[in-house]
Amino acid sequence: MLKSFFILCSGADKTLIEGCSEGEQTKFVGIGATVFFTAVMAFIASAYALFTVFDDMIPAVLFGIVWSLLIFNLDRFIVSTIRKRDHFSSEFLQATPRIILAIIIAIVISKPLEIKIFEKEINTVLLKEKNTMALNNKKEVANYFKTDLDKNKAEIASLKAEITKKEKEVNTLYETYITEAEGTKGTMKLGKGPVFKEKIAKHDLAKRELDTLQKNNLAKIAEKEKSSKTLQADLDKKVTETQPIIDQFDGLMARINALNKLPWLPSFFIMLLFLAIETSPIIAKLLSPKGEYDYKLEDLETALKATIEQNKHQRNLLVKTNAIMHDKVYDAISEDKKLYDLQRKNATDLLELQSNTFVEKQKQTL
Repeated sequence: MLKSFFILCSGADKTLIEGCSEGEQTKFVGIGATVFFTAVMAFIASAYALFTVFDDMIPAVLFGIVWSLLIFNLDRFIVSTIRKRDHFSSEFLQATPRIILAIIIAIVISKPLEIKIFEKEINTVLLKEKNTMALNNKKEVANYFKTDLDKNKAEIASLKAEITKKEKEVNTLYETYITEAEGTKGTMKLGKGPVFKEKIAKHDLAKRELDTLQKNNLAKIAEKEKSSKTLQADLDKKVTETQPIIDQFDGLMARINALNKLPWLPSFFIMLLFLAIETSPIIAKLLSPKGEYDYKLEDLETALKATIEQNKHQRNLLVKTNAIMHDKVYDAISEDKKLYDLQRKNATDLLELQSNTFVEKQKQTL
């Protein structure tokens, strides 16, 4: 049962192979098994490749089945149509399209499995890239809000500087009228004279101005600080909103790029492995020697070709002979005087009829 199945997979003629030796049948069982297991590997690789993209088992399995059937049918067709010839180059030329396709498939299919094999190393590379992206994202968002935040900080600092300046002025006036009362500076007279009253009046005026300034500036500072907090909250919100996008930087293309940053040699050998698997049916067919089955198949094909060419040659001779016979018949007819006179009379009648018709039409136009 299994033997018949693998022979079916090889694309060999069932009737023809049954008449061959056991060794010849075993050769085609091996070729058929190679075709079958190549299709199985194509199913596994393609299903996993699609699963990494869509993360859904059902589409991945369906695609894997379709892809494996396509590869199975293609390999079976190529293996069954490659004819053993006297020159290896002719056989290789027949297999060239499949080899080119195998190279393309090996490159495409090997990538998802490489990603799975080197998953830990790829995760490390992606983590570094995500951290770098997160820092750059924070810098970009901060730069976006930087102008408004710096403007608020500068205005708050300016308002505070005005208060500090006024406080220094009030303190200076306070020291001035105290020292005037003590007689240590100013008029150098102890007591609260006219100069003292003038200086304390200036101090009280400056103190009232300070109170007013503090009240106004502190209100403005509170408003600016509230605006700064709002801007900072918006900044943090923007960073938080964009962080999930960075966290989702984990797709197939990102992993392929991360894989390309790893040493290339392991990936190259994995690709070669898949290339060997994909081309194994063709290689098995090319390396197998010309055997009993090939000779029997060649005998049938050449016999059929000879029969077709013979029939074609006979048809060509028949056509040629018929043409010669018809030429002779018409030559004999052309020499018959009665037939010549009849044809002449008919031609004369036809010309007279045409001439009369032309004259009638000319009269109608007058």
